[in-house]
Amino acid sequence: MTDGIAWLAAPRCIAYGGYRVVLAKGLSPEELADRLSAVMHYGQHVVEQAGEHTSESLLELMDDTYGSFWDGIGLRLGRAEQWTYAVAYGGWPGEFGDLDAVSRDGADICLLEYEEENGKPVPPQFAYYRDGRLLSACNLHLDASWGYQGVDGDPGTAARLQQRLTEAGLPDPEMAGGEAHRIALGVVEEFFGLSLPRAAIVDGTLPAVLLEPA
Repeated sequence: MTDGIAWLAAPRCIAYGGYRVVLAKGLSPEELADRLSAVMHYGQHVVEQAGEHTSESLLELMDDTYGSFWDGIGLRLGRAEQWTYAVAYGGWPGEFGDLDAVSRDGADICLLEYEEENGKPVPPQFAYYRDGRLLSACNLHLDASWGYQGVDGDPGTAARLQQRLTEAGLPDPEMAGGEAHRIALGVVEEFFGLSLPRAAIVDGTLPAVLLEPA
């Protein structure tokens, strides 16, 4: 029995401001961190090892290093079964480009992102890439609140995922956003076989890095 990913829908499940998690198949944690640093906006970045950290201790380190954790970007890294994962901390919103390049050379890459405290507000986002191609992407409320509605990507994959989400009752204008978020994550989890170890991420200690301007 795995933890799946639907637990990400719980408020502030990882850290302040929401979550950004990237899962990878076919990459080591070190390779994933290097590839994520290479798709950051605003100049080249390098990966600096930061030791083993909980969420809280990494944020404390970033406060000490930058004056505020919002002024830096850190990752906690791990591996569970077939998936490598990177959990972002700090001022990550808007700092990364598309992940098609991260999925080059046959890797599978899944993005799960939610700017929980953005005042616009931004719905939770999902995207799945394989070997440089976008297989599917959607906002997890499945509504038109963020400029597009439904699932984009490879026609066959996107259509099958859209069907599963429709069968789950999405979109539903009467449904609370948190419930739609949880249901959509559950559908995506089952469709792509995704899982994250909740205890290790929420309460455990994991290797951490800082993404520093070169």
